[in-house]
Amino acid sequence: MMIFIEVVLPVLLVFLIGFAVQKWKKIDIKAISTVAIYIMTPCLVFQTFYTAELDMQYLYMVLFAVILLAALIIFNKIYVKLRNYSQSEESGLILSTAFMNSGNYGAPIVLFAYGDAGFAYAVSFLVLQAIIMNFFGVYYAARGKAGIGVALKSVFEMPATYAVILALILKGLNWEIPNNLLMTIDIIAVATVPTVMVILGMQLAQIEWGNFNWSHITYGVAVRLFVSPLIAVGIILMFPFDPLLAKVLIVSAAMPSAATIVMYAVQFNSEPKLVSSITLISTLVSVITITVLLAILG
Repeated sequence: MMIFIEVVLPVLLVFLIGFAVQKWKKIDIKAISTVAIYIMTPCLVFQTFYTAELDMQYLYMVLFAVILLAALIIFNKIYVKLRNYSQSEESGLILSTAFMNSGNYGAPIVLFAYGDAGFAYAVSFLVLQAIIMNFFGVYYAARGKAGIGVALKSVFEMPATYAVILALILKGLNWEIPNNLLMTIDIIAVATVPTVMVILGMQLAQIEWGNFNWSHITYGVAVRLFVSPLIAVGIILMFPFDPLLAKVLIVSAAMPSAATIVMYAVQFNSEPKLVSSITLISTLVSVITITVLLAILG
């Protein structure tokens, strides 16, 4: 109960604020998201990579993300083949289950649970997931409607990609940024997490209830909240992960479906109702599952 009160509840309350404000004022989320994507998140990403001590743990993190994605896609393909579902349904289920909300939800949970050290790992994983999502997410959403070029283009349109590159270049050259400029970046970076949390609450407020396909939803929620972290545990055992990073990755893998994926599903008409409903229900159920998982991990 203390874990829920100290870790999950504060995060949940911020989501609820965004949810309530959106229901009340009907704010244009796109404008706020643009600020978060093009200004706030790049500053947070740059700050994290510029100050981080990069070592083999970050390579293991990349391998973890790739293996987890591959395992979830294969799991879905086997299930779809057994159930004889259409390609459109397959894409919808992959979008809903293979991509977790490691940004709006995962990073703040990790911050409250494991502090700044865990948060640095969470932000790094956030960037990695964003790149994967912008490529494979777009590919599965646009499959049959657009080529791989669209997915590649989306990756290079993401400002966080360039923030990582710039941070690594400066770090590699041992160039020190002036303190006043670094303070400006820090001020913006601090505002990123609460902003993206509010945005998630606003996004959830726009998802419509009713006419849910509960068979698909039950499967999607089970894969996202239970199968994914179990696969994550198996991958963790394959590499010599730092104990803190291991916990961060397992918690991140147990996050609900990514809200960003809903936008892709809508944009390319790839089962948007299915994707949005799994995102909504998995987010609600995760309040319980994340609390239990944090208690188990300690």
